[in-house]
Amino acid sequence: MLHYAIVFFVIALIAALFGFGGIAAGAVEIAKILFFVFAIMAIVAFIVSLGRKG
Repeated sequence: MLHYAIVFFVIALIAALFGFGGIAAGAVEIAKILFFVFAIMAIVAFIVSLGRKG
């Protein structure tokens, strides 16, 4: 999922470079959502792994 967030961020950078503001804004929003979902899933997985060890 982090891979997709990075891909959308790169798409946003390229779109912004060529002046496509709407496409860039949409890609940035998708990248932010995917990044936060990844971060939440990573934190939950870390907490669950701590609970299983102890």
